[in-house]
Amino acid sequence: MPKPCLVIACGALAREIQHLKTVNDWQHLEIQCLDAALRNTPAKIPGRLAEKIHQAGHRYAKILIAYGDCGTQGAIDRLIQNADHIERLPGPHCFAAFAGLKDFETKMAAHPGTFWLTDFLTRHFETMVVKSLGLDTHPELLPAYFGHYNRLCYLSQSADDALLESARAAAQFLGLSFEHQPVGYNALSEPLTWCAA
Repeated sequence: MPKPCLVIACGALAREIQHLKTVNDWQHLEIQCLDAALRNTPAKIPGRLAEKIHQAGHRYAKILIAYGDCGTQGAIDRLIQNADHIERLPGPHCFAAFAGLKDFETKMAAHPGTFWLTDFLTRHFETMVVKSLGLDTHPELLPAYFGHYNRLCYLSQSADDALLESARAAAQFLGLSFEHQPVGYNALSEPLTWCAA
């Protein structure tokens, strides 16, 4: 069996990464997740990642940081810049890892006012968006948070009609037009394949 590899992931990607580990039979791939709520406090992400990297020591052949830049303003890249066995997901956010970096950049250039959802964020929209921003108790804040958005794009990993309807409902709640792009797991599998190889 190959030397163990580690994925330190945002909890928002846990289900998808576990799925890819299972279907590819990557038994030597260990997954450790940080709380998905850290996405709302990006300044805390690099410190938490540094703790996990330190705890990992030299036990792993490779480490994949399953985060994009995620609003850390390059801090994740600075954290891993001198470690040739550590990589992170490409792009500014996990959305780029799901859509594929080039496709994501093209979509962002064409529609900069897009609010993105994945299966996880659709599943937990009430907790991760509505309640975390206080929109459940202060709906008058909706224009302050979402006034610069004009559409919601749901990047679905699975073919789930209930999630699709939930994503449509989220767009309606936010007052945004809706687009659905089924992306599956392919783009996310590329960096995981690097780690597992």
